[in-house]
Amino acid sequence: MKTAMQFLKEEIKNKIIPSSKENGELSEYQYSHNVAYGTVLTIIEYLLEKEKEQIKKAFSDGQETPINHPTLPHYSNDEYYNDNYNS
Repeated sequence: MKTAMQFLKEEIKNKIIPSSKENGELSEYQYSHNVAYGTVLTIIEYLLEKEKEQIKKAFSDGQETPINHPTLPHYSNDEYYNDNYNS
């Protein structure tokens, strides 16, 4: 399973790839495109970390009071995130 931010990052990397060099040099358009692309990826990486923290916190909060199964062993939020969202 992928989170929305993981999906966005993959889509941008696969479909909005910076233009390649022509004659060994970048045009002004290509240079500005590459800078914008790098900025977008930096923002996405930051938001992926925020999303990961939110998912792990929500999972931990839900485990604090196990109403249905009070005897189940504790499952760490890292284990939960890695099992469900790391591919």
